[in-house]
Amino acid sequence: MKRVLSFILSLCLFVGAANAAQYKAVLVADIDSGKVLYQENANELNYPASLTKIMTLYLTFDALEHKRLNLDDYLIVSNYAANADPVKLGLAAGSKIKVEDAIKAVAVHSANDVARVLAENLQGGKEGNFASLMTRVANEIGLKNTNFENSSGLPNDDHMSTARDIALLSMAVYKHFPQYWKYFGIKTWTYNGKTYTNGNRLLGTYPGCDGMKTGFTNKSKYSLVATAERDGHHLIAVVLGAENKDVRANIATKMLNLGFSKLGDNGQNYVAQKPVNTALSTNTNPIAKYATDKPKPMNNHVSYSSGGVGVQFGAFSSYETAKKQADKVKSATGLNANIEQNGSGLYRVRVNGLSENAAANAKNAAIANGIDCYIFH
Repeated sequence: MKRVLSFILSLCLFVGAANAAQYKAVLVADIDSGKVLYQENANELNYPASLTKIMTLYLTFDALEHKRLNLDDYLIVSNYAANADPVKLGLAAGSKIKVEDAIKAVAVHSANDVARVLAENLQGGKEGNFASLMTRVANEIGLKNTNFENSSGLPNDDHMSTARDIALLSMAVYKHFPQYWKYFGIKTWTYNGKTYTNGNRLLGTYPGCDGMKTGFTNKSKYSLVATAERDGHHLIAVVLGAENKDVRANIATKMLNLGFSKLGDNGQNYVAQKPVNTALSTNTNPIAKYATDKPKPMNNHVSYSSGGVGVQFGAFSSYETAKKQADKVKSATGLNANIEQNGSGLYRVRVNGLSENAAANAKNAAIANGIDCYIFH
């Protein structure tokens, strides 16, 4: 026990000493429970750089889920997309790229031109329209301090997020679209005869690492979201504003080690380095819920008008568990949820055909009753 405590203390001291110059914000959390195990400056605004592409892929996965796209579809490359600043694939204007290759190009190589291709093909041919959708959906899933101005994370002074929001977004991808999570764990990918290597150094070197995404611009410095599953726990670490690639990999490793050590010791002997902003000093802060402040319970007999928006109240491996969730949804919102089986064998509990306001009302009522959910379009 003393060895465990000494190990954790040494990690915390390392983190505290490094913070002054080597990074801007860190957070490590349990993906399944949403419990924050350690954080520093997690609610402070930073430039997310290519971590932005997590949202671009989130919306791509949503389009696949609702058959607006198929993995074998081809997307046209515009002149605007072809002229994106590097890093990029170098696609020529007028050429085409398959949707699945586009996903891999963004997840593995962080290609800015391909991020624009996805944005333009998903939202009326204009990246600006897509960025507005990104921000709106970010707000819907609980990202309280995030604003997107583009699909790639290329420099823009108004393009901001936080470690807490990035963690929540990454968790949303994992929970809402588990069938597509595999793309974040690809180590190398070959396209048109050229092989691209994932910038996440923890893939293949950190035990249990299965994702997720790197980022860099001159303003943002080096950032990383890293996830790992071990000993029955699945953790996510977010590092923003690291001085170089080595620092972001090392700090992410320290964060994951810290998280697994705490969970392995049941948290009884965990001593956290005091964050710079003591208002953020908590190791029990849940970020899995989509609202920090629970809304007041709503009347279960609210009138829900029809429209083209839906709410998903979870995806489950068994029909019986999904049925229990549907019963909870009925009790909380008055709505009869459908149980739909997707291609991965998961049973999704969903209400379809709502208006924007009705979907928001249903979501608020569910959250007020402890039901995790999200709005989809």
